[in-house]
Amino acid sequence: MALGHPVAKIIANRSSRRKLLRFVARQDGNISIFAMTLFMLMTMMGGLAVDLMRFEAKRTALQNTLDRATLASASLNQRIKGEKVVRDYFDKAKLTQYLTSVVVTEGLNFRNVMATASADTDPMFMHLVGQKQMHATGMSMAEQRITNVEIMLVLDVSGSMNSNNRLANLKIAANEFVDTVLASDAEKRISIGIVPFNGQVNLPVDLRDKFNFANNPNATNVNCFDLDASVYNGSGISRSTVMTMTANADTYSGTTGALNWIDVSDTSNAAPNGANVWCPPRPNNVVSMPEQGITSLQGKITALTAIGATSINAGLKWGVALMDPSAMSIYNEYRAAGTMPSTLAGRPFAYTDNEALKIIVLMTDGEHFAEERVNTPYKSGPSPISRSADDGYYSIFFASKPVPNQHYVPHLDTWQAAPWTNATNTGTAVGQSWPEVWTKMRLSFVAWQFYGRALGGTDGAARSLAYGNAMDAFRSKTPTTTMDSQLQNICAQAKTNAVIVYGIAFEAPTNGQTQIRNCSTSPAHYYNASGLQIRTAFRSIASNISQLRLTQ
Repeated sequence: MALGHPVAKIIANRSSRRKLLRFVARQDGNISIFAMTLFMLMTMMGGLAVDLMRFEAKRTALQNTLDRATLASASLNQRIKGEKVVRDYFDKAKLTQYLTSVVVTEGLNFRNVMATASADTDPMFMHLVGQKQMHATGMSMAEQRITNVEIMLVLDVSGSMNSNNRLANLKIAANEFVDTVLASDAEKRISIGIVPFNGQVNLPVDLRDKFNFANNPNATNVNCFDLDASVYNGSGISRSTVMTMTANADTYSGTTGALNWIDVSDTSNAAPNGANVWCPPRPNNVVSMPEQGITSLQGKITALTAIGATSINAGLKWGVALMDPSAMSIYNEYRAAGTMPSTLAGRPFAYTDNEALKIIVLMTDGEHFAEERVNTPYKSGPSPISRSADDGYYSIFFASKPVPNQHYVPHLDTWQAAPWTNATNTGTAVGQSWPEVWTKMRLSFVAWQFYGRALGGTDGAARSLAYGNAMDAFRSKTPTTTMDSQLQNICAQAKTNAVIVYGIAFEAPTNGQTQIRNCSTSPAHYYNASGLQIRTAFRSIASNISQLRLTQ
């Protein structure tokens, strides 16, 4: 019977129906479906795990690199720019393409670095559940802060600061600086000291007495030291080494080479010029030890006066010395006496103290003026000069002259056997100490009237030679090139000890600008200002300190 026969079709249909019924009736088909479904689920779960592992590996690599990079970048000892440090870390990890941002915020006592990164991973299996992409992101922030800040304002108060309203502009700028810096210091972690300088640095009596000194001129408000050249080779000033004090003498003013006597009261040729002494007796221009009171500091800045020559080297030397750790004994004595607050305990901090920051703001409008100092034999003790108690005229004794006429009388241009007392030789001659001589007469006047005319006689060349010899005996000069070298020596000492030096050349001449620029910690720490720009310079320095958020 052919397959297409109707009967054959019926038989075939019946056979298929029976097979289908037998298949439906069997239980082992359900197990096969379940097994397949379970296999598919297990495969999917494994795939999801693989995707998650790939994602987590990428995220971990990003985060670890971020953490290492920001920690290295935030270190205050790090000299490479913060963003460059972070990018170098990512470059070495071959993750540069994933770095999305680097933000560096820094001030004088802190550095904050925040960086973010993001990487996309294409899932191999998670797209089956609708997750087409996964984002691995990371963020890290690191910060280092210094809690204690010591600041010294080393300010030029030489006579040229009277010109062009410089002193007035300085006072406005410096007072604003003090207010900005200290107003935000609720925890009393910042201190400010002031070192005014002109031809010398004048100390208050209580600070002077903390050093070992000799040749006190015993002149009111004259407490300067002639620093030895060796002092500029170190950062501190020894309290045990004997230092000679600056004589209260006019070494700079000239005098006429007149062949006749000029009265001592002649202010043009004989009497000392108070502006030409190297330690001008100005009580408002003395060093102010570090303190934290805004009103007190501003009062001292406002009281500054401009007078005298310019010795930037001496100014910076005292500024560095008074924040050198060797000065701690001085601070301790001030606190014990109740003249320094207890909040300054432990200062000056060690240079290696990671929680301390030392800053100097050095300002000058000039350049070095060759320093003149009275030589030690002429600073104290008796002189060969006598003065009449009756008429005020002088005479001078020369042991080298033959007996008996060893006393020269300048106002008569004569020699005699005894000191001048009066016209009848019945008065009293009073021996003069060298400090007494310099109080009434300038060096050049004494050199000419008492030595040049006396020893040179009528010979002009001999008079000039005797005058020159006397001047050389009386005083020594420090060349400006030597003073420049001394300044740079102490600048180098400061920078070696991590003291930050901000330099402000305020309408200064070319060499003054060069010296201050070279002294500054970096070009970014140097300001060349004129007029009201000095306020901008001080504001720029203060703006970093104003961001302080000091912590224990």
